[in-house]
Amino acid sequence: MIEGIVIKQIVSHSDERQAFREIIRVTDSFFGEGFGQFSHAIMLPSTAKGWHIHKTQVDWWYVPVGALVLALHDKREDSPTYGQTQEILMGDIYPPIVVKIPPGVAHGCRVTGGVTHLFYITSSVYNPAEEGRIPHDDPSIGYNYRKLPDVK
Repeated sequence: MIEGIVIKQIVSHSDERQAFREIIRVTDSFFGEGFGQFSHAIMLPSTAKGWHIHKTQVDWWYVPVGALVLALHDKREDSPTYGQTQEILMGDIYPPIVVKIPPGVAHGCRVTGGVTHLFYITSSVYNPAEEGRIPHDDPSIGYNYRKLPDVK
């Protein structure tokens, strides 16, 4: 596992009327960097979003509907997991989780199910100077988004 990636298991509370999930609390130990912005992306089947990276911003990802593979690559030269790549399966066909992505860890995803909803919180509001882009096929990472099968 990449240093600084935190996965929070989410508990579902269900009865005959409903299902309820508490996603993030301000008191969660993995949410210390605080709230900047809450966003919602709707992605079509087979959509791939290549690498992006933040200088100081932290992201927290949650996928309540659909399915995707979150790909992570550690670009922090001072990290014990520098150069490592990790995949995390997220969505309604998997156990519910929230993933914390620290600054300096490149991340992208590929939808492997139907229309997929990604909810994410960032520790600061959108700032183009904070965003870095890396080509999806960057040879220094060597990750192949096309190898991921679609889930039917």
